[in-house]
Amino acid sequence: MTTKPEQLFDRVIEWNALMSFATRPTTSAQLGIVSGRRRMGKTYLLRALVERLGGFYFGATTATAAESLRQFGAALSDFTGAEVPISFQNWDHAITYLFGLGAQSRAENATLVVIDEFPYLVRSVPELPSLIQREIDRYQTEPSGIRLLLCGSAMSVMGGLLASSAPLRGRAQLELVVRPFGYREAATFWDVAHDPALAVRLHAVLGGTPAYRRQFLADDVPDSVAGFDPWLCRTVLSPHSPLFREARYLLAEEADIRNTALYHSVLAAVAQGNNTRGGIAGYIGRKAVDISHPLTVLEDCHLLVREPDIFRSGKSLYRVAEPLITFYEAIMRPAWPRLESGQAEQVWARSAERFAAQVAGPHFETICREFMLTEGIALLGSDAVFGDVGCGVVTDPRERRQIQIDVAVVQAGSGGHRSTVSLLGEAKWGVTMGVGHLERLIRAREVLTGGGLEVAGCRLACFSGTGFSDALRERARSDPDVLLIGLSDLYGR
Repeated sequence: MTTKPEQLFDRVIEWNALMSFATRPTTSAQLGIVSGRRRMGKTYLLRALVERLGGFYFGATTATAAESLRQFGAALSDFTGAEVPISFQNWDHAITYLFGLGAQSRAENATLVVIDEFPYLVRSVPELPSLIQREIDRYQTEPSGIRLLLCGSAMSVMGGLLASSAPLRGRAQLELVVRPFGYREAATFWDVAHDPALAVRLHAVLGGTPAYRRQFLADDVPDSVAGFDPWLCRTVLSPHSPLFREARYLLAEEADIRNTALYHSVLAAVAQGNNTRGGIAGYIGRKAVDISHPLTVLEDCHLLVREPDIFRSGKSLYRVAEPLITFYEAIMRPAWPRLESGQAEQVWARSAERFAAQVAGPHFETICREFMLTEGIALLGSDAVFGDVGCGVVTDPRERRQIQIDVAVVQAGSGGHRSTVSLLGEAKWGVTMGVGHLERLIRAREVLTGGGLEVAGCRLACFSGTGFSDALRERARSDPDVLLIGLSDLYGR
């Protein structure tokens, strides 16, 4: 039976990919790489797979090479039912033995092997990828039913396993990244989909990380917008909560990050609105060329995302990928001593404007772009399905100003046809949107017309977390090109 277990929330795509890999009818050894930031439920998913299909699961720990080898031997002994505990001379011997088990099986009775927290092993046994590569190559010509899954949370390490000249480059038949739940799935998971205003606030702080609800908070969920503030003070802002230091741990757990102070400064710069390379460098007092390495490392760790400006080639903007880190850098880190002394209510009472401007507002823009990547694209018709969704800046030469476009859908030109702009949108979290916001979008469309883009069918969208003025609603009723998208639309209610 290959259907997803009932206890797994969502993860249909991930489950199907893993099942397809583990049951693939081939007589050669197969390798899969499973990665994703911590708390995404990777181990939960893989344990469910092993339970369903049978197989060997080994969860590595932070240990020396010798201790890890003993643990590996003991786990294999349990799996094979050996009467005498298996003792390996070295990791070369252990990997050879492991693949030998797969050689005894065939495709119709494959041997599933999961090695979890693989970066812990690589840290103490650097030659391990090379040993696996040797056996994978050997069992491409010799028959084998082994299906090996390597899993880990250190994104820089896992990403490097298949990069450039790495030993396992070109050997994997599966590369699966387990990502956070989308904003709609997260709302359902937290049982707040009935209250979009609460769902946005919750997602702006904790994102779509599944472990935070059950493992960290024991199902402590705010029941309304009115209950959000006290919930936040007794959980994320409380020094007694496991979430209090979680943002720090997310950074410290990455193997390639050693000078955490520098990396925290980079993340703080982005969290406070300095989202260009020059802006980040200016905030932390460095030259732009000096922060290239930290930016690259944070991108490799999936803690920072670089989004190309959809209108200006070669320009890009950075945003923090993990909402909890944004919340920490914008709200918690500046008031850390007070929070540690138990002054959560006082700190939060003085943080409303900062939360709206630096946390909820930018996060709401991200949600709006996600909406247009998924359900929202239906608003534009079938021609826009394959368009790029992003944000960017339109420079207005007449007014000598820049117009920030929070949500845009653009189809690249081909065959002599110009690029087509299907949508220009502005997103406001805590402001009732009016005609002025629409006029700004109209002007941006005019500027783009002169810039060589096709905008004849471009629609203008106002995304609001608060609402729309009567005048703007009237304009939308009389102009089919104007879209007003509120929280109920974003959450499909």
